[in-house]
Amino acid sequence: MVNRPATPESAAARKGQRTASERRERSREQVGADAGLLGQSKLHPFGDLHTLQHLSARLARNLRPVFEGYMRTETRCWAEPLEVVRFSDYRSERGDALTAWLPMGMDGRVMLCAVDGAFVVGLLDIFFGGSGTDPVTATDLSPAAEALVTRLGAGIADQLELTWEPVARAAFSVGGCETNAAHVSGIENDEVMVVTRFGVAGEQGAPVFVDLLYPVAALKPFTQVLTGKVVAKPAEADAQWQLSLTRAAMTVRMPVRSVLAEPVLPLRRLMDLKPGDIIPIAFNNDVPIVIGDTCVGTGTVGTSNGRAAIRISKLEGPIA
Repeated sequence: MVNRPATPESAAARKGQRTASERRERSREQVGADAGLLGQSKLHPFGDLHTLQHLSARLARNLRPVFEGYMRTETRCWAEPLEVVRFSDYRSERGDALTAWLPMGMDGRVMLCAVDGAFVVGLLDIFFGGSGTDPVTATDLSPAAEALVTRLGAGIADQLELTWEPVARAAFSVGGCETNAAHVSGIENDEVMVVTRFGVAGEQGAPVFVDLLYPVAALKPFTQVLTGKVVAKPAEADAQWQLSLTRAAMTVRMPVRSVLAEPVLPLRRLMDLKPGDIIPIAFNNDVPIVIGDTCVGTGTVGTSNGRAAIRISKLEGPIA
């Protein structure tokens, strides 16, 4: 293939792309050089971030039913690689596209959820019975759309607590939706953010992305667990705990009963019964022995120490 000479427009476009890329790279290098990022001299304040990436992968699996409830179709959800950037650079990369900015709390520290506005409008259309596939050109979110984002954020917050629970107990909360990132309090433009991005795709249509942004300050209390290695080695069983559990289970009392006979009477005979009438019954030598709702064997009716008793003649079922 013969390469065509570069036109001024294409050369300018490539120059603009290189300039934007170089600007982001210089910004990231500057962030890494700043002091106070948990004693690190690089952009990643928590080392390789493997633990947080692992948590994001688990969260993606937990978020799938949340999005399915709003999209009303089978949904795929996955976690993208993590990124650490300044908040101002993140806003610049999103551009002027309509975005729902949902402030969230992590143990009282501010974090942020960013959802594409067109995706929100589509979910609102599905909520009111539409298909959600019609193109939208909304420039602002209605109160109903903002309420839907808040409800979606509440579902995300619940799954965040479940996902983080094996690592650290953290309480997540949801604030009010904003369409202007400048109105979000508690996060400055030069603040360093750990961006976790989740792809969501239904059976039809292009995938959309929902971002959860953790400020470094919000993650500092969890430095120890986030910098630790993820180990998949199963924990060894505690012999003493198993012995205590077995002893406790063996002391549980279970009701034991036996059905000697189940006579059947026509309704007319039943209505004519009066005191003194005799209902004849007949039963075999072996009667069933029932624990709970399970028959565990058969036995013979007799007496023991002057009390009615059953001699077990056969065991079957779960205790045989």
